[in-house]
Amino acid sequence: MNWTALEPWGSLALLAVGVLVAAQLAHRLMRPVVRRMAGWSPLAQAVLRRCDRPAQALAPLVVLQLIWEGAPEGLPGLSLVQHINGVLLILSLTMMAIGAIRGLADGVVARHPANVADNLEARRIHTQARVLSRMACSAALITGVAFVLMTFPRARQLGTSLLASAGVVGLVAGIAAKSVFSNLLAGLQIALAQPMRIDDVLIIEGEWGRVEEITATYVVLKIWDERRMVVPLSWFIEHPFQNWTRTTADLLGTVFLWVDFTTSVDDIRAEAKRLCEASPNWDRRVCLVQVTDTSEQSMQLRVLVSSAASGPNFDLRCEVREGLLTYLAQTSAQSLPRGRLQAQLWRQPPTARAEPAPSP
Repeated sequence: MNWTALEPWGSLALLAVGVLVAAQLAHRLMRPVVRRMAGWSPLAQAVLRRCDRPAQALAPLVVLQLIWEGAPEGLPGLSLVQHINGVLLILSLTMMAIGAIRGLADGVVARHPANVADNLEARRIHTQARVLSRMACSAALITGVAFVLMTFPRARQLGTSLLASAGVVGLVAGIAAKSVFSNLLAGLQIALAQPMRIDDVLIIEGEWGRVEEITATYVVLKIWDERRMVVPLSWFIEHPFQNWTRTTADLLGTVFLWVDFTTSVDDIRAEAKRLCEASPNWDRRVCLVQVTDTSEQSMQLRVLVSSAASGPNFDLRCEVREGLLTYLAQTSAQSLPRGRLQAQLWRQPPTARAEPAPSP
């Protein structure tokens, strides 16, 4: 073994170890100072929290890169060490950029809490921050990987050969990545146009659920029974869907009852008003009873009730429906739907009923 060739590496290795130890000590000492300086801004705190670990690796890599650049040219294995350090430095810078983007999104979200009564503006900002930050993180990751590949000579040759046949490759790549690019464009359009937001109530393919997560390519819808529906972003651009909380969370709900023609609508109206006033799910805006339809044997009553959100409105509708059915069963059972001929025969006196003819 040629110890003479390895002798310069001894001093460089000691210097590198010293740099690593000094960088870690400096990071530990400066961390509380920087956090205290950024304590006045939740946005700065969120960025620092996300960038803490990438910065811990980035600082020594920068100093080590300067050390390798100042090393003697003829040192064996120096080019390999410089290349490895350069790749790690690019990856650390990429993670630093991704952390800064995520921290910026976390800070914006923290400045607009959604746990308030009127959270429409907060949910709009949350959606824009999450979608745009994910798209920016994807772009930063792709850029970082591209820079890493450019450090390899064979990768550069591969890129040159691909450029020589750019027409065919571009056509094939465009067809293959059509769904990917369509989802990315749809995500940008959703972030800017805001057809839906985080925590919006949507009706998709007959399913009721809330928007739980919006990624760069798909949306996660939390169904009322705890199931999760994953829908591509491009679907929302190409298909219609219902958004129950587009401009406000206030909602009207209906309860339909079929009752006999002899039913007192005023009594039903008074009972419905009493049920609504006794329920905490009613927002005291609308409580209306109307006859909306008739058939040969009964009439249809529509009870219209209002609530501050879709969840309480569903509970209120169930409460009013159950309460009205109980009221009818206990106070006026004859108001429930029944056959008219059966009711007419029941009301005739016994003497008026026809006796059966005697058998011969």
